[in-house]
Amino acid sequence: MSDRPVTVTPDPIPWLLEGDASVRYFTLTRLLGAAPDAPQVQEARRAIMTEGPVQRILAEQQADGHVCERDRFYTAKYRGTVWQLIILAELGADGADERVRAACEAVLRDAQDPDSGGFSTDRSKKAGGGLHSMVIPCLTGNLAFSLIRFGMLDDPRVQRAVDWITTFQRFDDAEGDAPAGWPYDR
Repeated sequence: MSDRPVTVTPDPIPWLLEGDASVRYFTLTRLLGAAPDAPQVQEARRAIMTEGPVQRILAEQQADGHVCERDRFYTAKYRGTVWQLIILAELGADGADERVRAACEAVLRDAQDPDSGGFSTDRSKKAGGGLHSMVIPCLTGNLAFSLIRFGMLDDPRVQRAVDWITTFQRFDDAEGDAPAGWPYDR
């Protein structure tokens, strides 16, 4: 343990407002309660799309909307399209941006199971969409969150993912007998 005194800044807000555009945007809106149409908020929102990690992620995007090989959208851990989409949502990327929308469409096309509405770790090359046997709850929850964050709550495909969560997600903290059958028997 160091004998050196710790200096604590009494007000971190000025420091937060000097940083990354996403940090600035969320500081203004969530901590300070600034209105979405306030000039500072609008400036930070625009900057999210043109500087820092959002811009770098979108620069890697391919013509099909993916940011990696199509079949590695999940398995390219933390670099695949689904992971980058989650990061974009967390950073406050604009869901109306055509590049963000293209990534959303790529994930909906290649990862969403057409039968259940859940999201899969693998693409069905034969039938299209996500492979039914590889649907997992954490991915479904993360992608539903991200798509909603991008303003797609009313999209029927996103509604199907929400329905999947409310149908299959366990809310019992694993107390008692586990449900049997798909998707629990993976």
